[in-house]
Amino acid sequence: MEVGVKRGEVNRRQFHLMRCDACFYSFVADPWTDFAEIYSRDYYHGKGVDPTADYVFELENPSNTVRIYEWQGILKAVKSLIPISKDTRWLDFGCGNGGLVRHCLDKRVCQAVGFEEGWIAPVAREKGIPIMNEQELASAEGQFDVVTAIEVLEHSTTPLETLRRIRRLLRPGGLFLYTTGNAERYRRNLLKWSYFVPEMHVGLFEPRTLETALKLTGFRPEFMSLLPGYTDIIRFKLLKSLGVRERAVWEQLVPWQIVSRLVDWRAGITAHPIGWAAGAEERPEPASAAPTKATP
Repeated sequence: MEVGVKRGEVNRRQFHLMRCDACFYSFVADPWTDFAEIYSRDYYHGKGVDPTADYVFELENPSNTVRIYEWQGILKAVKSLIPISKDTRWLDFGCGNGGLVRHCLDKRVCQAVGFEEGWIAPVAREKGIPIMNEQELASAEGQFDVVTAIEVLEHSTTPLETLRRIRRLLRPGGLFLYTTGNAERYRRNLLKWSYFVPEMHVGLFEPRTLETALKLTGFRPEFMSLLPGYTDIIRFKLLKSLGVRERAVWEQLVPWQIVSRLVDWRAGITAHPIGWAAGAEERPEPASAAPTKATP
């Protein structure tokens, strides 16, 4: 069914949003596919379709950017789910400027590498951040214990193909951890949802949508409660939405444990399932007690 039409902020085109009544996947039926123009140099400088993200600033100022909270949170969340060691191989799929990869390497907790095709990739490589190209990724199937995809799936015009590719990169029993907006909370008002930027967010997911998609692509989905680290992840998301780029004294005084739970109650950020690569009888034992399961 057609949800409606939303005009783009940059190219001013009208985009038609459709929704599947069976799985509640919403998608742009006529996406803008000039990816070189969408994800141009301006985009990574915060002058494109997402003016709240300046990836070049984050690359040049890893200690001062508020993005560091997201990196810290993702690492905490992964460590709560599987044991991490220097032998653990971790791929950040769609890694942008490679900030999460660099954070993991700086902490010396695992073998981390990224994959990115955008303008920023060679700039990050010049900083010494290991970012794979297409050819290298194609030869790395079945080599990773962890794959993360942070705000990636909503950009894909072929999400099932993307998920199958990620599954092939994982070893059996490996962990797939991702973030993406929760369209369920905005089902009746998708066109006014600020997260939905039609030039780049071509797919919108509900928890049940991703549960189905994960099952179809070789994963065992598992719903979790608020994982360790999600306070930091939500902290970053809220600061970014407010246009805050740099860490400051005032934001460090905010009671983030309380604020993050309120934001999550409203937006359902933690409601999506994680994915375990099917093919192993048992998934790895978590490094700490696993959180209580939550219903989708």
